[in-house]
Amino acid sequence: MLTRLGLALIWLLHLLPLARLAPLGEAFGGLLWRFGRERRHVALTNLRLCYPQMPESERGALARAHFRAFGRSFLERGILWWSPAEEIRRLVRVEGLERVRALAGRPVILFVPHFVGLDMGWTRLTLELDMVSIYAQQKNFYFNAALYKGRLRFGNSTLLSRQEGVRQAIRGMKDGRPFYYLPDMDYGQRDTIFVPFFDVPAATITGLSRLARMTGAQVVPCITRMLPGGGGYVVELGEPWADFPGASIEADTLRMNAWIEQRIAEMPEQYYWVHKRFKTRPKGEKKPY
Repeated sequence: MLTRLGLALIWLLHLLPLARLAPLGEAFGGLLWRFGRERRHVALTNLRLCYPQMPESERGALARAHFRAFGRSFLERGILWWSPAEEIRRLVRVEGLERVRALAGRPVILFVPHFVGLDMGWTRLTLELDMVSIYAQQKNFYFNAALYKGRLRFGNSTLLSRQEGVRQAIRGMKDGRPFYYLPDMDYGQRDTIFVPFFDVPAATITGLSRLARMTGAQVVPCITRMLPGGGGYVVELGEPWADFPGASIEADTLRMNAWIEQRIAEMPEQYYWVHKRFKTRPKGEKKPY
């Protein structure tokens, strides 16, 4: 019942102009910061590990800013789920789409780190491209159904559950659908190696390198930036990575993490700090959470 009431509230809020919805989302994020003790602890722990030289007061301010951005992204999902296509086109600008179109007929991986705008990026791009992606099923049935249906409103894209693996995604790439790929979370020890992330050993999946080697896919970095206030979002599609895959899977995975660090430096409050990025540790090392 509570979930359905929450979804009804998100539906009502999506009728507001973004300039009014954005501060409500930030206020919601402030409530999450105040009452979400576990995720607050996770975010502060991540920031302590990644920015050990940063004063504690600054890390706290950054964590609170992240929760405000996260709160915005959560409430603004209503725009993705129920607003018309022309409204989404108006609110979310795409830069560099020609780089993906130029690769038509070749396998393409859109490399998408976990910034808070990634759902905006996915939906906006489905107005231009048929894509394939893998998603994590949510524990709540009603929220999972809304998320799944909302992500498939436009075009003829395909969402695969993590349990289905990447075989269907590879098939989609071979059929000409870019793979919207999010490889920067801690999924445990399977198919991972420990490489530095902000100088901390992090269990990192090697799929970006392995898929590029297996399929000959071009890797196109994709970042969605949340703009201040009612400014909307920008999807940035970068130049395809040259010399990728490189000399080894480890070198490729190091390159991936280093690139994410560079993008985080541009908008640190928008990275997904509430995820337990360092929960899987090398043998014998204490877990930080």
